[in-house]
Amino acid sequence: MDLSLARRRAGPGLVLGAALCAALAWAAPARAAEIEICFGYSCYRQARAIFADDDLRELRELLAPAADAAAERDAIARAVGRMYAIAARQTPIWRDRGRNTLEERHLEGAMDCIDHSTNTGAFLHLLWREGMLRHHRPASAQRRFAFLVFGEHWSASLVANDGGEQFAVDTWFLDPGLPATVVTLSRWKAGYDPEDAPEATR
Repeated sequence: MDLSLARRRAGPGLVLGAALCAALAWAAPARAAEIEICFGYSCYRQARAIFADDDLRELRELLAPAADAAAERDAIARAVGRMYAIAARQTPIWRDRGRNTLEERHLEGAMDCIDHSTNTGAFLHLLWREGMLRHHRPASAQRRFAFLVFGEHWSASLVANDGGEQFAVDTWFLDPGLPATVVTLSRWKAGYDPEDAPEATR
């Protein structure tokens, strides 16, 4: 049947109802999401963190104004920090501190760089699945050697949609809840440390 004819036969009430349903569906908040959080060094332990509708709305509002890739990387750094803060309210990772200290190793919730890269990668994939990233997409975890005392370091990463440049998204250096360190992957692999160069460009 012709769609216009069907609408005329259905009457204005049904057409208006369909339009209202469509508008409500567009305005409906995103569903809550669950992420498995790693801790205990090398993902020895896991716990679930729930990102509720309000959390996802807050993250969307944080990322939406980014007009270009550089602005989006700034927003991603803050969004990832916010996601750690949300997860820290629900899991033991609130005990974690930046880097790996001898004092924290025995504490439930302490994280090494493998835990951080795994969690941050999961956060980036959630942002991407929810359509919050317009200028980047998640990429695989990356590692570097010989620049730190323990010889190996891991980070989550992103790829820019325009040009394909890759960026490290490293949350290991600072306490959970603070913005991630986002630098070009080449700079990160060359041994980048925010203590040595706090003016990192994203």
